[in-house]
Amino acid sequence: QVQLVESGGGSVQAGGSLRLSCAASGYTYSTYNMGWFRQAPGKEREGVALINTFSEKYYSDSVKGRFAISQDNAKNTLYLQMNSLKPEDTAMYYCAAGRFTLGSSWYNPRSYNYWGQGTQVTVSS
Repeated sequence: QVQLVESGGGSVQAGGSLRLSCAASGYTYSTYNMGWFRQAPGKEREGVALINTFSEKYYSDSVKGRFAISQDNAKNTLYLQMNSLKPEDTAMYYCAAGRFTLGSSWYNPRSYNYWGQGTQVTVSS
């Protein structure tokens, strides 16, 4: 049974930092592309960052230079280091695992097979 469990969310002031973790189990971790998404109330789920099976990293323009995605394959754990947080980063953050097909877009939620339950990040001004 595949499980993705996020942790590390919380409330911080603008300019602060948080580190999210996503513990994966029930599948061969290294064979899936791993992404972080977020969804604010009333908005669509958006791709934040991806680390693919070749360890290449991609970021949305809104977080580039502030967030860093990483993973520890030995621990089957995905991370998202978030620095210089802004109020507009407030959202529920989800990790996701996907085996992309031809034409898949990393920032499209439909490209992913498995999802965690999410962890809330709230940034106050």
